[in-house]
Amino acid sequence: MGDKKTFKRHTITSALPYANGPIHIGHLAGVYVPADIYVRYLRLKGEEVIFIGGSDEHGVPITIKARQLGVTPQEIVDKYHGMIKRSFQEFGISFDVYSRTSAPIHHETASDFFKTLYDKGEFIEKTSEHYFDQEARQFLADRYITGTCPHCGYEKAYGDQCENCGTSLSPTELINPKSALSGNIPKLKETKHWYLPLDKYEGELREWILEGHKDDWKPNVYGQCKSWIEQGLQPRAVTRDLDWGVKVPLPNTEGKVLYVWFDAPIGYISATRQWAEETGEDWEKWWKDPQSRLIHFIGKDNIVFHCIIFPSILRHEGNYILPENVPAFEFLNLEGDKISTSRNWAVWLHEYLEEFPGKEDVLRYVLTSNAPETKDNDFTWKDFQAKNNNELLAIFGNFVNRTIILTHKYFDGKVPGLNELKDEDKKVIESLKTFPDRIGGSLDKFKFREALAGMMNLARLGNKYLTDTEPWKLFKSDPGRVKAILNISLQICANLSVLASPFLPHTCAKLRKMLNIGKLQWDRAGSVEILESGREINKAQYLFENIDDATIEKQVQKLLNTKKSNEGVIVNPSKDNIVFDDFVKMDIRTATILEAEKVPKTKKLLKLKVDTGLDQRTVVSGIAEYYIPEDCIGKKVCMIVNLEARKIRGIESQGMILMAENQEGKLSFVSPEKDFPNGSEVK
Repeated sequence: MGDKKTFKRHTITSALPYANGPIHIGHLAGVYVPADIYVRYLRLKGEEVIFIGGSDEHGVPITIKARQLGVTPQEIVDKYHGMIKRSFQEFGISFDVYSRTSAPIHHETASDFFKTLYDKGEFIEKTSEHYFDQEARQFLADRYITGTCPHCGYEKAYGDQCENCGTSLSPTELINPKSALSGNIPKLKETKHWYLPLDKYEGELREWILEGHKDDWKPNVYGQCKSWIEQGLQPRAVTRDLDWGVKVPLPNTEGKVLYVWFDAPIGYISATRQWAEETGEDWEKWWKDPQSRLIHFIGKDNIVFHCIIFPSILRHEGNYILPENVPAFEFLNLEGDKISTSRNWAVWLHEYLEEFPGKEDVLRYVLTSNAPETKDNDFTWKDFQAKNNNELLAIFGNFVNRTIILTHKYFDGKVPGLNELKDEDKKVIESLKTFPDRIGGSLDKFKFREALAGMMNLARLGNKYLTDTEPWKLFKSDPGRVKAILNISLQICANLSVLASPFLPHTCAKLRKMLNIGKLQWDRAGSVEILESGREINKAQYLFENIDDATIEKQVQKLLNTKKSNEGVIVNPSKDNIVFDDFVKMDIRTATILEAEKVPKTKKLLKLKVDTGLDQRTVVSGIAEYYIPEDCIGKKVCMIVNLEARKIRGIESQGMILMAENQEGKLSFVSPEKDFPNGSEVK
């Protein structure tokens, strides 16, 4: 089917991570590592390919995080977009472009899509009832409504899902619904939105997916699409009532934005446009030329959006190609438990890079070998240690190290000539020829675990060949035989530098340096003629290091501590480390609040007059949802007194009151235990 066609180029996208937290190993295993392996493989084959990534910076999770921290949504996405982008770069995910959906070019692109479909009459306009918070004077997104789950009785279920039992919900299903903004019971109120008529597209989707991709899409992807279509598709809203996002480009639509599921995948196109502007390339050929092959790498929770909804948008816009394949992965668990960002139950990429410097490829290898291709899989630190020590170090690294050391020992670091061959040599050479097609064939079918196993079998072949022939025992009696053995072993090393490169790019860069060769294309592999006789190679360096029990125990204990804290309080991951000099720059003092009043026309700001012991000054604090002015007067607090003043709603705020925040987002003053005088330093 789709994979049998001939294409000029490949447009590869990876799901846009939400910019409300760091990247964890579940993201890597389910999307970014397989996508990167596949792109690197295509490049090695000499294919024309673009690899697109970016941060999804709209949607309710962003606004919730901003509200909890008392900052703007833009401040949240700026922080996490930067963190995510840096982590990907350091880890080696080889994007051609990593963009963001808050960029002006994205707002323009998404708006144009909406206007084109609107002008074509594709949308249905409907007025319906949604929950409205009368005190906050706004409609409530699903995540801003909490209540009791009707299925399991969990009292903190959200309006779109119960995180206790995992059931998808609608806000009207909740028992005793409450607004997360005010805590009040919301009222149903009419509002107007635009809908994509998926029911109208059901016939064409049935033909395109159920008939056209039955044989080439993964069973988990095809099965989920089939289930959705056969249940009967329903119109889906493309707008919602929210302040943060791409504004609806129609008159009289204040307070309405494009629904994040509508605008986020368009981010692939806006990112390509950004890349084209920066490079002077043509972006349209990647998205509008039928000779371009579009592949989406996603997790299973995004299958419906990328297989049914986004293709419907592309088809009815009228100018775009549709995805040829959507190799979605299932979920990765951690130590037998579901990865959860809210419970801090995760291995965070930025922390891994700090704690395991130089071991990017070890994590790539372990995540690929445990890739949740067809079912959920599990990551454990013990397995991580075993795969490093028993496979990467003992097989791959050991073979390369022995081969290069022996070459320096017996032939002064020069590739010996390949003379008379024995049957065992010919057998290895014939086997070597089969590896490029075997590994490449698995990658062409998106079978990454199978491809990785094939690559390691080549390392095993080399390791066994070297062990069986024992050149260290033959050199004195038959140096000519040792020449052949080490030549073949070095050729296998050179083949590994090509065939392992998609999986272990950092390692293969080191290996090429040792072999004194440049980067080779895929079609050079399978040969014993890569390294010419007499070529000088560099001295051996360890490609992998042993990971000891103490290192692994530290990681296991870290997770155990997380689990213990989860039994009481949900703890967010720690922020990036700072040096001591940064900390001592902060001047934190005890102080007393003398006066307090609400800032007019705001929901959460109080204007406070504070005695710092140094002076009396004004501070604007976002605590009005948790404290009335009368409750603040006389409170002994801790505050940063040397924070640069800033104007908030026209009031100059001269410092910051320190607050503690619990898992429900509620705030509490940080106060000294004893009645210390104002101006006492906090150290």
